[in-house]
Amino acid sequence: MGFQANDMSQPVDRRLGFDPSSVKKLPFGQLLKKIGPGIILTGIVIGPGNITTSAMMGANYGYSMVWLIIPILIMGITFTLTSYNISILTGLPILHAIRKYYGGIASAFCGIALFLSCFFFTLGNVSGTGAGMHLIFGLNWKLGALIMLGVLAFCYLTKGVYSKVEKGILICIIAMIAAFYVTLIATGGPDWGAFGHGLTHWRIQEGSLTTSLAYISTNAAVTAGVYGTYLGLEKKWKKEDLYNGAMRADAITHIVLVILISGAIMLVGAIVLHPTGTAIKAPAQLAELLTPFLGTVLAPIIMGIALVGAGFSSLLGNTQRGVVLLDAGLDKDIGLESRPVKIGCVLCLVIATIICFAYGGSPTQLIFIANVATSIATPVVGLFMVLILWKKELFNGIKPPRLLQISMTVCYIFAVYMTIDALRRQIPNLIHSFMG
Repeated sequence: MGFQANDMSQPVDRRLGFDPSSVKKLPFGQLLKKIGPGIILTGIVIGPGNITTSAMMGANYGYSMVWLIIPILIMGITFTLTSYNISILTGLPILHAIRKYYGGIASAFCGIALFLSCFFFTLGNVSGTGAGMHLIFGLNWKLGALIMLGVLAFCYLTKGVYSKVEKGILICIIAMIAAFYVTLIATGGPDWGAFGHGLTHWRIQEGSLTTSLAYISTNAAVTAGVYGTYLGLEKKWKKEDLYNGAMRADAITHIVLVILISGAIMLVGAIVLHPTGTAIKAPAQLAELLTPFLGTVLAPIIMGIALVGAGFSSLLGNTQRGVVLLDAGLDKDIGLESRPVKIGCVLCLVIATIICFAYGGSPTQLIFIANVATSIATPVVGLFMVLILWKKELFNGIKPPRLLQISMTVCYIFAVYMTIDALRRQIPNLIHSFMG
């Protein structure tokens, strides 16, 4: 695979080729140049599922669940920094590090779990692009999804097209962000008293556990950190970047951007939809979030563009992410331009489309269910990450990062508890939906 594992019997300074304590922190300007994987991960995370789940949180529970942004902040940074620490100190990306310590079966099992997590995310993206096309043109959402998948296939097979499309999508996403923040201003802004109360009073509202898991799993999951270690190879990060502040800045940038976007959507849902008792069950209701600012004519179009743009960009990035992580777990070629990865991406899209079209419910409901299902990777891969992070040999010669170790352990236990309880409630509903 071209990866050279470090000799863990040697002290860290010999493994890395330098004394970590001697590395100077980079100035702000140089840190900006080093940031990269975190921004890409943000583009993957902010898909239709994120928009839908964030809107649901605000519409269903108002300000009462605002406190979730705090564990999301902690979990997002913790999962990403844990991944970066393990990768640099072992000399291997996460799945290859798991293979080194626990063998091929464990690595393959984790790769499959990560792939399934990404695959469920793809379901939400397929549905989201279809829902967006319905809002823009009034098309049946399945026909709209097929049109966008055709464009996606064209981007896979044609050189240079994706870079142009990506720029257009970036403009759409920026416009979406601007629309939500302008809507916040147009509605008079949030009730800061209620916001502060929701931020400081941590309580799971009755019936909110499944939605809360979907919100957390789409914003803070180990999948992002794991994939970040492979993106770091493309970024050509150096080992010093773990200690000069570059990787920490990248992790913080990623999760802060995610919170700024999803948090704004949740607040708009709390302001616009919650007072009316509206429960989001159809794509048209997402457009109601922007109605106070854009009116009844433009709101569906702008929300449709947002869903199509977010879904399309996330489809490209997330589908590749799933196939790369599966191949990494199986110790196969992980090159983004390799033929096996491209073929795997196309197969995933075909299968995901068939499943989406077979589903009997609303595409918005499928987006939500898919985001709940993405949480399956954390209990599996997170366990091995916790075990590796607590290995004494990993930090041989330097002081272990106790705060990170404790935070990773607590975040893992918290995520596992929410996952088990929420899936226990949601899986019967999912089976019933398909049978219906």
